[in-house]
Amino acid sequence: MKNIIITGTSRGIGFELAQLFAKNNFQVLALSRNTNPLTNLNLKNITAISVDLSSEEDLKKVTNFVSKNWKQVDILINNAGKLINKPFDKLTSEDFLEVYKVNVFAVAELTRLLIPFLKKGSHVVNISSIGGIQGSMKFPGLAAYSSSKGALLTLTEVLAEEYKEQQISFNALALGAVQTEMLEEAFPGYKAAVSAEEMADYIYNFALTGNKYYNGKILQVSSTTP
Repeated sequence: MKNIIITGTSRGIGFELAQLFAKNNFQVLALSRNTNPLTNLNLKNITAISVDLSSEEDLKKVTNFVSKNWKQVDILINNAGKLINKPFDKLTSEDFLEVYKVNVFAVAELTRLLIPFLKKGSHVVNISSIGGIQGSMKFPGLAAYSSSKGALLTLTEVLAEEYKEQQISFNALALGAVQTEMLEEAFPGYKAAVSAEEMADYIYNFALTGNKYYNGKILQVSSTTP
């Protein structure tokens, strides 16, 4: 039975992903500040831990759990994201830091802590955005968010190169607009063509099989621009 860690599981894509893996007999460690949505489902294969990803102290809860219960992580999906929608001249350094803490620094730190548990054949999937891709149309107001997602793509490429001898695969999915609570909060009234459930299904399959075909790759998952 494979062991899966997913961040950002209280709602949206992460919430759907955790259920998909659990219902297909994978062991899931679900990380988010609010664990209630998943614990209320009472799914036997899910362990939900309340974690503030921007807190290095909180992240130690993850390694403590893995070392005591699993010893190995087969798939890590860095799905959690922070989005601030403000005109550039209204964005502060604190806004940038808040977004980068979740979208870049937390991904780097959690991955670093889990490296000892990632073995040959493990797959790390970083959930980025089409807004982080060069040449794609950008939403105004997302200077902090889109630039952080661009940084995540470069981090993915670097880690794939650094750990290729250990045969740990790192790939990033640059998603287009998905109908999630985060999208609705940032762009009230905007309707995306893809639901959270549909995107979760795609990511589920990619996480299980994508490392057979890809490593260090950035795949654009968007039928539109953005």
